[in-house]
Amino acid sequence: MRFWWVNQNQTFRQELTGGYLWSPKRNANGARNPFYEAMREVAPGDLVFSFVDTRIKAVGVASSFCYECPKPVEFGQVSWNWEQVGWRAEVAWTNLSRQIRPKDHIAVLLPFLPGKYSPLRASGDGLQHVYLTEVSSPLADALGALIGPEYTAALSAVQGKDHSQLMTQESVGVDEWEEHLQQTILDRAELPETTRLQLVRARRGQGLYRKRVATIETACRITGVNHPAHLVASHCKPWRDANDDERLDGENGLLLTPSIDHLFDRGFIAFEDDGGLLISPVAHRPSLARLGVEVERGTNVGGFSSGQKRYLDFHRTSVFLQRR
Repeated sequence: MRFWWVNQNQTFRQELTGGYLWSPKRNANGARNPFYEAMREVAPGDLVFSFVDTRIKAVGVASSFCYECPKPVEFGQVSWNWEQVGWRAEVAWTNLSRQIRPKDHIAVLLPFLPGKYSPLRASGDGLQHVYLTEVSSPLADALGALIGPEYTAALSAVQGKDHSQLMTQESVGVDEWEEHLQQTILDRAELPETTRLQLVRARRGQGLYRKRVATIETACRITGVNHPAHLVASHCKPWRDANDDERLDGENGLLLTPSIDHLFDRGFIAFEDDGGLLISPVAHRPSLARLGVEVERGTNVGGFSSGQKRYLDFHRTSVFLQRR
């Protein structure tokens, strides 16, 4: 279990009503932002403090891992300069009746503020450029003591529980997004009908895309299964993020068994250019082991082509759930 602090001045109402956290992936200039990257570390059962207008107004319990998701339409003009696709995590929020003002208690909190990525200045004022940042257990305990019984109840509800089997609604948003993109392709009259159909089939790893992947890959890199009936053509750069050429490019793919495809698509595993297997720190390692992933020692699945390496780089930086 980890503890997080989120500044929600612009989107507090939308995120609490909708039961989630959402951030862009990058700054407006395209630079990586550690407070957006922190979204990739959120896991079910984590506890989140919501800081709004100088006060902690709510606490929440994460009910999903972070996943790629379009910007919520309810943000409207509040987020006009944010990119259209970002990170989302589901959170069950509780509005607090005792909304503490950290600045009033800075003498108590100051010893526990981190030297890097702190949510507060030494004066107790908030830092507007911070979206999401981790806080230590001692700082969470100090905040919880100030909040009182509502925090204790939220903490008791999650402590000691196994959240690895927690079900979420995350796939619904992604499916709706991809359905929209698919319909956009079908409506593109400038493309031949055969091209439109191949692009749509590629979404499910079928058609021309699968044939092209199969000329490069012959078996699942993790399990070694090589029977075509048991393999999925999985995009390294997801279909939803790719352009038309990338959606049909065989080098943008691996043949994986369905369970390994799930782990790869959701960012629980990734691959280094030299074939080294990467396991996300938020992944439930016992489950990965049952699915055929070696978690106790390093694994190398073999080299990749230069084209595959380009797509795997996108996967590591934009899909893989990793720590800062």
